[in-house]
Parts: sequence; C-alpha cells; structure tokens
Amino acid sequence: MGCASSRQFGARAAAGYKEPASLASETSFTVNEVEALYELYKRMSFSIIKDGLIHKEEFQLALFRNSKKANLFADRVFDLFDLKRNGVIDFEEFVQSLSVFHPKTPTSEKTAFAFKLYDLRGTGYIEKEELREMVLALLDESDLCLSDSTIEAIVDNTFSQADSNGDGKIDPEEWEEFVKKNPAALRNMSLPYLQDITLAFPSFIMSSEASD
Repeated sequence: MGCASSRQFGARAAAGYKEPASLASETSFTVNEVEALYELYKRMSFSIIKDGLIHKEEFQLALFRNSKKANLFADRVFDLFDLKRNGVIDFEEFVQSLSVFHPKTPTSEKTAFAFKLYDLRGTGYIEKEELREMVLALLDESDLCLSDSTIEAIVDNTFSQADSNGDGKIDPEEWEEFVKKNPAALRNMSLPYLQDITLAFPSFIMSSEASD
C-alpha cells in the first residue's frame, strides 16, 4: 500500500490540517513522514475524546501510557506543543512541535526547546527551583527513586556548571554553553525512529503495529 495522496488527505482533513508538502518544507520531516504522522495523529486525537484534536489526557496516554497521572514533565511538553495556547494540539502544531525531536533537526533548535522546557515560569531564565522541579518530574516518570541528598547533589552540580556568571539563574547563552560541554543534556531531544516513521510508528507512542 502506498502513501496517501494530498487529495486523500484533504478529504479527511484533521483540525489544523496543512498540505504535507507545506509542513515538510517548514520542518525536518519528509512528505512521506508527514503523511505517516497524520495516521498517528488521528489515532491519538480519537483515543479518548474523539474530536480530532489532541487533548492533554490523550497526549499523556500516548506518551506515558497514563491519562490520569499528573506529571510536570508531561504538562510542560504539552504546553510547548500547544503553540496556539488554546488547550489542545491540532495537526499543524503536532508536526511542527514534534519536528524538534527529529534526528536531522539542528542542535540549536533542540537546545532552545530544552531551555523552554526547564524555564517553567517563562521568565527567560532557568532558576534553581525550576531545575529541581524538572529533575524530580523526570525521575518520577522514569520510576527512579533517589535520596533527597542525591537529588540535591545533581541539582547543585548542574546549576554550578551552567550558571557561569554566578547570578543565581541560567540564561539562554549559559544554557547553550552548558549543553555544548554536556551533550547528554539533550539525550532525550532526538527520537531516531522519527526518521523511520514511514516504516513503523514510534514505540513510545501507543502500542501500534508496524506497517508491512
């Protein structure tokens, strides 16, 4: 079976639908990858509320297998994907936001997205408490249990390395330098299977079968 044509896509357009060729030109995805993402989007957007838009519960269910469990990390990623700030994610937002995780997306874009992820209050800086909150959220999502002293050591060490001017906050330039010296900070910012999205849906999003 071949990929759906643009005409076929238009006939069953999702909310925020945009021609695959147009989205491919704006992102790191190919046209075929955008078309495959459309199928994935439909599955996600009809998993709970069934209105063709991705709501937070559907987003959490897809990425974290749980629509009820509150998690700061899941909330933050959803908020950054919700470019129009209307509480839901449409198809255009889905593709444009997911593009930052594509292996071919420049490191500078991944670095900027990660900065926004940690800048919980949107002040343009990462403060120590924000870093601590996100570390706790990531540990919780990974089901890792560390002692308070170990967590504090991680936060203190990371902050002391990144806050190069010692003003008690990390600005975008300091974050960029920190990431250059510690590329592992962007470890979760690339999802290799997005390049193979036309062959199989990402395993981290729902339990879907691989296309033959």
